[in-house]
Amino acid sequence: MTIAAENRAEAASVSERDDDVLLEVEQLSVEYASLGAPTRACADVTFSLRRGEILGVVGESGSGKSTLITALTRLQRPPAVTTAGRIMYHPRDGSEAIDLVTLTPKRLRELRWTRLSIVLQSAMDALNPVMRLGAQFVDVLRTHDRSLSKAAAWDQARHLLSLVGISADRVRSYPHELSGGMRQRATIALALACRPELIVMDEPTTAVDVVMQRQILAQVLRLRREFGFAVVFVTHDLSLLLELADRIAVMYAGRVVELAAASEIYRSPLHPYTKGLRDSFPPLHATATRLEGIPGTPPDLRALPAGCSFAPRCPRAFDRCERELPLPRTRGDREVACHLHDEEVPA
Repeated sequence: MTIAAENRAEAASVSERDDDVLLEVEQLSVEYASLGAPTRACADVTFSLRRGEILGVVGESGSGKSTLITALTRLQRPPAVTTAGRIMYHPRDGSEAIDLVTLTPKRLRELRWTRLSIVLQSAMDALNPVMRLGAQFVDVLRTHDRSLSKAAAWDQARHLLSLVGISADRVRSYPHELSGGMRQRATIALALACRPELIVMDEPTTAVDVVMQRQILAQVLRLRREFGFAVVFVTHDLSLLLELADRIAVMYAGRVVELAAASEIYRSPLHPYTKGLRDSFPPLHATATRLEGIPGTPPDLRALPAGCSFAPRCPRAFDRCERELPLPRTRGDREVACHLHDEEVPA
């Protein structure tokens, strides 16, 4: 079974089992302060995430992906500031929703690892180079469970490593003694240490080869089946998300320009930018074709055009695109921010 087929089966299983909303992001905006006017890197981002769902976030460099996930996990540092919006986390026990934007550092610390965790792009930067691998697991486990003995925590660390295909005897290795793929899998195991409900993954397969990439993706799906966590998976590789994600949010110039099921993004993208991303990678099982890239470069966020930010690169732009910013519109069970899909615009 391919990763895509396995994921479709998993998505159907998750949907039948539990489709409760885990996270609601409402009109989220993030700006970077500067000597002049602030630069808005995320603007009015809105989406929801169900329990057990994999939501992909894709876009070119500078589209706002990393800013979005650091805002979701409250890991942003000055000069980045969340200036508007809410991030509502709905606990599994049915208690009152929690706004992560306004949460105090103490309360936020309680939620990290136990409810929300992250897998960073560079495992070597995420892991402490002077601590043995197991000691870093023990640190996380005992911080959030004071009753856990040190011996039991080390046993749990061995078990977590085995879940991602790493031999238990590696628990006493230092990060530099592991291969790149093993380090990346170790960070996934570390993110699972306290059984969180949501794991945010920031391009976790960028630094590994394609064989290891597929192994990591297959393990993510297997672990989701076992533990039932939801994933926000950030990458610039749309072809990867078409196999992995249940839904995909396409970002451009700090905004979500299309949000739809992965199958719909593949078959019939509505936004010209989404279509350009889809058509820029070669199919694995098809005759040779000429690839069509997206002309031009992403806009400078400090000087965005008055209308649609994609208009200067869009082959289907018309006068209104240059004057008026397109707002997200619902089309069936998907959303798109493009004037081409306004009801008053002729086909």
